[in-house]
Amino acid sequence: MVIGMRQATVFADYGQFYLQDVDAHNAAMRAGAATDPTRAAGGWTDDAVRLHRIGLEPHSISIGAARSDFVETALTIHEIAPALMSEAEHAVEADLDVVTGAVSVVGCTEPPDTAKALGVQPGRYRVRVSYVPADPPPDADPDVEGDHFTYLIEMWPSRNAEPLTVIRQGPYPWAN
Repeated sequence: MVIGMRQATVFADYGQFYLQDVDAHNAAMRAGAATDPTRAAGGWTDDAVRLHRIGLEPHSISIGAARSDFVETALTIHEIAPALMSEAEHAVEADLDVVTGAVSVVGCTEPPDTAKALGVQPGRYRVRVSYVPADPPPDADPDVEGDHFTYLIEMWPSRNAEPLTVIRQGPYPWAN
């Protein structure tokens, strides 16, 4: 059963956008996570760039986009894990801790808009990001290189911490 849903077109500047508990993420970064020398900026390790296509930070998942342009996103909160979309070219799962009870899809250089946040129960969630081939959104720049996808983000409550898992590996290289 679907608990909540939000569709948004965001600007994936630098080829990325975020799913995050904005306030908890910002608090963690101010508390020292931003200057931790062992943490890759934006969670972008070599494997994240080549294989996962997502970067992990406290209370945030950086989602790699195939183009630095406007991209379509769909965030859905489920009671239990949904079936994998057969059309998904790439799918990856990771955990997200939501402290404040609000999650947002945010463009890399856009200020978060709390009015567009989706309310959820605080706790741990499993998140699946699926890259589904799509037509360009209306605001897309035809001169920007890269494939068009709808970035389907599905979340459901999870009791146990699980490792980042690539469910379906898309082609490599995958962007530009």
